[in-house]
Amino acid sequence: MQTFDFDLFVMGGGSGGVRAARMAAQRGARVGLAEVAEMGGTCVNLGCIPKKLYSYAAHFAEIFEESHGFGWVGEAPVLDWDVLKTNRAREISRLNGIYVQLLKSAGVHTLNGWATLIDAHTVDVGGKHYRAKNILIATGGKPSIPEFEGSEHVISSNEMFDLSPFPQRLLVVGGGYIACEFASIFNGLGSDVTQLYRGHQVLRGFDEEVRTFIAGEMVKTGVNLRLNTDVAAIKRSDNCLQVQLLDGSHITVDTVLYATGRVPLVEGLGLDAAGVQQGKAGAIEVNAQYQTSVPSIYAVGDVTARVQLTPVALAEAMVVVDALFGPAAGKKPRGMSYDFIPTAVFTHPNIGTVGYTELEASEKFGKISVYKSDFKALKHTLSGSTERTLLKLIVEDATDRVVGLHMVGPDAGEVVQGFAVAMKAGATKAIFDSTIGIHPTMAEEFVTMREAVRR
Repeated sequence: MQTFDFDLFVMGGGSGGVRAARMAAQRGARVGLAEVAEMGGTCVNLGCIPKKLYSYAAHFAEIFEESHGFGWVGEAPVLDWDVLKTNRAREISRLNGIYVQLLKSAGVHTLNGWATLIDAHTVDVGGKHYRAKNILIATGGKPSIPEFEGSEHVISSNEMFDLSPFPQRLLVVGGGYIACEFASIFNGLGSDVTQLYRGHQVLRGFDEEVRTFIAGEMVKTGVNLRLNTDVAAIKRSDNCLQVQLLDGSHITVDTVLYATGRVPLVEGLGLDAAGVQQGKAGAIEVNAQYQTSVPSIYAVGDVTARVQLTPVALAEAMVVVDALFGPAAGKKPRGMSYDFIPTAVFTHPNIGTVGYTELEASEKFGKISVYKSDFKALKHTLSGSTERTLLKLIVEDATDRVVGLHMVGPDAGEVVQGFAVAMKAGATKAIFDSTIGIHPTMAEEFVTMREAVRR
């Protein structure tokens, strides 16, 4: 008869790993968790949380400028970059402590170190072996930077929060949400920002009108967006970087950020030794219950390269916990649906989106109706800002169901979160139309759009 040190051993202390460990322990399981860095993973330490804090900071410059239209006079304060970094670090440290305490209170045995698989039931942490009935891999992802002449001079999003000194001239390479967010944030903080993307438009995979609209808004705020080009080489010269582009032009900057995608963090996990199958870019292959090719080993979150969002990792973790240790009292075992997952992009202005793009909806449902509103928000009738807001609904004609909802505007994520609940419940356009709007708000436009712009 096999003996085990743990019922579940979790590799990785990010959002998915911590949730699984804590919930399993609360159900009476013996749980171990190994993390080599600070608790909380990318989201807490190098992603969602610090990025959103810096996004808040970046908005103040435009708020101070806009306040003049409302009668506020005087000079705006200036950014103290070191104060922002210090305050952010203090808050992240506080959150790290909360994660540690949550695990401790639940009875999880935590280990500081990198866990490596030895076989289907054994992991090595710091030279010591631990046996577990089941193992969960939740090590997340990492930035991916291509190799080219001078690539040693660039940084990833991991290093952006503690740059010293503040980059007066910043080049952002990439067109995904991370690239667009950092371009917006540092532009707002005062950098002279150039963003390069080799494609025809940023934010591939988002609705085409949203892509075009946000690109225009970002340019209006001061981001120098250059499309259909890429970096050829980078050389250091004195205290700056000389960047040569494929089109033959040159850019002189202080810092180059490469935000060209993330890949699963799988190196050194011992996947081959344990027989765990991998797919594209090393992603761990799992079934609907997040079980790998080895029945006792599971994987959730970015390491599987499905949907790289913190709430998705949390939900996947709960599917595993319910499957292994049973659901909470009075509850059914959880499943995971990837339909109608809402998301936000913290560009300036923000993007909020849930459901299908217009192209996707047309391909999937055939006949659709598109409703759109593009307007200047009430605030900007006095602020002097030229910022505009875009709202868009996509409706399946056969059922009248709203299958896509998109917004570009202030606090778009906050607005779209509520509508995501309605769409998950199957709300139709008729229900939207019968809903009374809150006036005067931007969000009320979602329930007052009556005429389709395209069918």
